[in-house]
Amino acid sequence: MSRSSRDFHAVVLAGGAARRMGGIDKPGLRVGATSLVEKAVDAVAAARRIVVVGPHRANLADDILQTREEPAHSGPVSAIAAGLQALSSSDSDVVVVLAADLPSVDAASIATLLAALDDSSAVFASDQDGRTQYLFGAWRRSVLEQKISELDTPAGQPVRCILPATFDTVTITGVDDCDTPADLRLARERNAVHASGIEFARESIREQLPPLAIRRVSPTDAEGGVLAEPLISAAALPHVDTSAMDGYAVSGAEPWTLREDVAYAGTSGLGALRDGDAVRIATGARVPSGATSVVRDEHVVVGDDGRLRRLPGTPVKDDSRRRGEDWQPETELVAAGTTVTAAVASVALSAEVSEVTIRGPVRARTVFSGNEIRSKGPLDPGQTRDSIGPVLPRYLRSCSIDTADSVHLDDTADAFDDLLDRSTDVDLLVVVGATGGGAADQLRSALERASATTIVNRVPVRPGGSQITAVLPNGVVVLGLPGNPLAAVSTLMMTAPAIVDALTGRTPPAPWLGYLTNTTDVDSDVARIVPVMRDGAGWRADAAVRTAHLLHLVGHNALAVVPPHISPDEPVELLPLLR
Repeated sequence: MSRSSRDFHAVVLAGGAARRMGGIDKPGLRVGATSLVEKAVDAVAAARRIVVVGPHRANLADDILQTREEPAHSGPVSAIAAGLQALSSSDSDVVVVLAADLPSVDAASIATLLAALDDSSAVFASDQDGRTQYLFGAWRRSVLEQKISELDTPAGQPVRCILPATFDTVTITGVDDCDTPADLRLARERNAVHASGIEFARESIREQLPPLAIRRVSPTDAEGGVLAEPLISAAALPHVDTSAMDGYAVSGAEPWTLREDVAYAGTSGLGALRDGDAVRIATGARVPSGATSVVRDEHVVVGDDGRLRRLPGTPVKDDSRRRGEDWQPETELVAAGTTVTAAVASVALSAEVSEVTIRGPVRARTVFSGNEIRSKGPLDPGQTRDSIGPVLPRYLRSCSIDTADSVHLDDTADAFDDLLDRSTDVDLLVVVGATGGGAADQLRSALERASATTIVNRVPVRPGGSQITAVLPNGVVVLGLPGNPLAAVSTLMMTAPAIVDALTGRTPPAPWLGYLTNTTDVDSDVARIVPVMRDGAGWRADAAVRTAHLLHLVGHNALAVVPPHISPDEPVELLPLLR
């Protein structure tokens, strides 16, 4: 392990009994391919010296000092004292104390902590909920040693007994500790999404692509777009008191005298009820003024005297829907960032909303390059059938992208230049092929000549590494996909949703996660995207995949994003496929 000579030392606390996890070796638990203690050591890799306090760990580098508190499991203060003793004398007066149960800690977290130390005796990390992590802090070594020397014994002492009279805190997000099996499961779920650099690429897209212009359209024309503003009700629902059942509107106590007129749905002007009156009423009809409740048909009977009474034993309840029972005017019904589905459009109509403010839907032009591609007729030697062009719009639609049209480009030096220059009538160009570095692969050089800004330039994943996301000066986004059909679909399903999020302001949905039942079959040094199918409570991956066709998608439910060095207890992100 190579480290620079920044002026601080580090004490990593990697002991403890982990009672809330059944006494297991918590620092040895893995999140992704790395154990918690290795994550902690990597986070403080810039320290002059690193001491790991706890049971000996053979997998740590030789230049990591290892020691143990005495007696074992005698508490964090005893472990800190042992770590300080192992450091011996040095010219650095800054010590980072770090518990090895922080699955998201990294070098940037440590840099933030050190930058906040200033002239303080100590500074501790505070999580996003405002809780101070006293075992994630930077100390003046002299202060820490003085506080420990004041104790009769460090064994069994709580951390609070060594806190200085004054100290600072700094908020560092993502520093939640891992104390319970539920915490560990959450950390592994987060790692499943962020592993392999894929999420970094998607976050770069979400942060850097400019959003589309806002439009105001009727709810029925908005489907597929994303709300740029919350959907606010323009009227109450129900807008008047209505009957929820076929029955009788009644006034006062029974028995009731039944009037001859009837309240029908959609009518108005019925005379007011007086005390003791009842009137027949249909479901959805406006409750006449003066009525105190609605009684459903099956709860009443008309007696021989012509008067209406409740049946014995039936519940006394009001079967009316009161004005504003579902919502009042000016109520936020749907949050901004929500995709306008048929249900959202219906809610807008129910709320008397005549226009909604949206971005999108995203309109794409699909582009296919290559002289060897043939869509019709018999194949000549060296030609290949276009097996992705006709079906790609279906996959785009599953990513909430509408296909405007499709073009085919010959392999010429300026074909892409002309395409990029005239494509101003769509939001997105989806280019299949031409993303590599071969003689016929012209997309990257054409983007450079067009002064496009490249946001993603390849991703460490198989298949799909040879991809590109760029934005032209006019705001049109270019998504370059690999040419092989399975690689193209895999890349599209992985990257296109992030482009839609950015262009429309859509709130990204929570990732769909699952567990593989055959991780050893797909374990690799790099991230992979593989088709999976249901296998009991888990998912079975297709281990031997060919990318020149989509046969491996037949009968499969999803694509799994498999991080490097996957283990059976690590979840994977699932990308749903067409049904």
